Order: sequence, then C-alpha cells, then structure tokens
Amino acid sequence: MKFKVPRGTQDILPSESWKWQRIEQMIHDVCDLYRYEEIRTPMFEQTELFQRTVGDTTDIVTKEMYTFTDRGDRSMTLRPEGTAPVVRSFVENKMFGWADQPVKLYYIEPMFRYERQQAGRYRQFVQFGTEAIGSADPAIDAEVIALALDVYKRAGLKDIKLVLNSLGDKESRMAHRNALVAHFKPAIDEFCADCQNRLEKNPLRILDCKVDRDHPLMKTAPSLTDYLNEESSAYFEKLKSLLTAAGIAYELDPNLVRGLDYYNHTAFEIMSTAEGFGAITTLCGGGRYNGLAEEIGGPPAPGIGFGMSIERLLLALEAESASLDNSDALDVYVVSLGDAAKDRAFEVLQQLRSAGVKSDMDYMDRKMKAQMKSADRLHAKWVAVIGEDEVEKNVVQLKNMAEGSQQSASVEEMIGFIQNERI
Repeated sequence: MKFKVPRGTQDILPSESWKWQRIEQMIHDVCDLYRYEEIRTPMFEQTELFQRTVGDTTDIVTKEMYTFTDRGDRSMTLRPEGTAPVVRSFVENKMFGWADQPVKLYYIEPMFRYERQQAGRYRQFVQFGTEAIGSADPAIDAEVIALALDVYKRAGLKDIKLVLNSLGDKESRMAHRNALVAHFKPAIDEFCADCQNRLEKNPLRILDCKVDRDHPLMKTAPSLTDYLNEESSAYFEKLKSLLTAAGIAYELDPNLVRGLDYYNHTAFEIMSTAEGFGAITTLCGGGRYNGLAEEIGGPPAPGIGFGMSIERLLLALEAESASLDNSDALDVYVVSLGDAAKDRAFEVLQQLRSAGVKSDMDYMDRKMKAQMKSADRLHAKWVAVIGEDEVEKNVVQLKNMAEGSQQSASVEEMIGFIQNERI
C-alpha cells in the first residue's frame, strides 16, 4: 500500500524549509522590536470556544472546523484560528492583572480548516498572528497594522496595499444591521441558503458571501460607515490620522467586514497587488474585538490583532520574484583520505562545531573528487583536507574555495582564520 500526504496538507522539504526559518526568524525579530512576546496555545480547544467567539453563522464554524469527540465525550476542535485561544488563555491565566498593559502577544502556529484546496490555501496552514489586549486606544490599532506591514516589507514584498474599514460599536452595528435586513429581505430568495440563514442572525455576514458577491444588491447595500455614531466616527478618524502621520497609506472599503463575528471598530486587510498573484489577494486580515474577553467569562478587556498565512506570504514573494536571503553556506567541509584520516576528520569536525563553525564531512566513503563536489554543492567557503601525512603532523590542508589558495594549518589556526573572516 502506498501512502500519500493527506489532501490539503504538504510536506515542507529542506529545499523549502529554510525559507520558513528565515521568515519565522524575521517575525521573531520584528515582534521583539515592537515588544510583543510569544505565546503557544494547545492545538485543540473545546468546540464551544470557537462557536461562541468566531460565530455560529460563519463558514469556519458551520463548514470548516475539524471537530471530534474525545474519550470523555467532550467535543473538541482543532484550532481553526488563533485569536480565540489566545483570549481564552488571557482570561484563564488572569493576564488582565499583569502590571504592564496592554498585554502584547504573538504566535506562529498551525491552524486547521476543512476548505477547498487552492494556491496558497491548505487544510493545515501556519498562521502568524498578534494580539494586543487591554487597551481601547486607536494608537494600538495603528501599531498592530504597522507591525504587520513591517513583516511584509522586511520579507521583501513591495506590491501590497492596506485596506481599512470601521465596523463601529454595538450601537452603530445594530443600526446598520436593521438597514441591511430591510435592504436584503425583499429579494432574499435570490441568495444562497447560507445568506438566507444569515439574514436575521447576522446580516453583516451576507456582505462577506463568496457565492452572491456579484448580486446587484451587494453593490447598493447600506454602508456601515454611514451608520457610525459620533464615538465610532471619532475613533476611526483618529486611527486614520495616526496612520497618515506614520506615512502608512491605506484605502477605504466600506464592504470590508472580515469573516469572524467578534470584530468591531477597526477592520483591515493587507492585499497583494502583484500581477498574476491570483483571484484571492488577501494576505493578512485583522481587526478590533472589544467584548470578546467578556464573551468567554473574563472582565472587560478590549483587544486588536491580525492573522497572516505564511504560505500566502511565500506565494506573494514568488509572484514578485522576490528572494529571501539564503546565506546558509557551510563554513568548512572536511575531506578525508583513508581510514585513519576519516577518524581524525570526525574529531576535527566536532572541534569546529564546538567553536561555532558550521561544518560537515563525508559519511559515504567517497573518493576525494566526489567529496570536493559535495563541498561545492554545499557552498562551503573552506575545505579542510586530511590525509595520512596530516594525521601524523596534526594539521589540515586548508583551502579557500573562492580564492583557490591553500595552506597548512593546525585546527586552532583554522578556527582562528574562519572567525577572523567573519569579523
């Protein structure tokens, strides 16, 4: 029987995994710069956590979750998104009592959604996200957006744009909800079953429908920004002024609602504008979720965050023909000639590694020519050749692969040459 990788998943081989490592390190560096700290939550949670927070009318909850019953007859779900688990941890671990507020967290973790596989979208995917919980200041919204853009820029993306909207507070959303119901109800039979179900439960979700997005009523639907009360309008204007002052360009989209029910006030997406990227251009999405902590039994703790797919970031880099820095060249490849030399080569190899020198050697008993080819394929900067004579004299023949020069050196001298070259 032949086994294959499950549909909607992928093996990330060494030829690609180095790119993930570069991006993940870049994310760690940016988050450290912004003073966000890493959090790691379980891969599965109680199903009700996502039903209560993400929303029982969303596609994620109704169609895409991987849910199972454990041996204790409890309903559990593989994590489909990162915000709900982080807020659950915030409440459970009483982070609201920490001295430093807001609590600024980030994660890089696998998520699971049963959806149709397409370019850059998988049933198991890796999401980087941030959550800033505890502040209702629009300045933290601007910071979160700036952080997301900073990651993309550091990765090398140029063809991106920020799209912005306000979903308003509870009062504003209720006024808009009533207007949406009145707008869609006369022709709701022309919409898909999901939209018909959403009309009374959550009509805002209709605007996010992929099936009926070209329906004429979509274009004339009441804009949420027309229903923002004074407080919500002031909040949105302050955010826009902060972004402008920071030199961050944005576009307004009154139909941007995001796919999760917990959002309010700020909603944003970062999109790729690269030619040929594909029909789905969203790279990153996020927004504010005041009230989410209370929804799961915590005290009032307004928050904002985003999630971005690492897979789609890599796809965007490919679309722009942008390359990550692959400076993972080997420092030294140790070539041995004969059994005694091979034993000595292993000793030298461990001395090099103990000194922090990236090094490798042959384990296939190949001839010298084949070993030199391996060194070349691994982009080794130096080759240390050890034969019987070198074993007796306790030296190596050190060859600079770029210059072609060669000299006899002790292991200590070789380590010194390489370390000095790095300075």
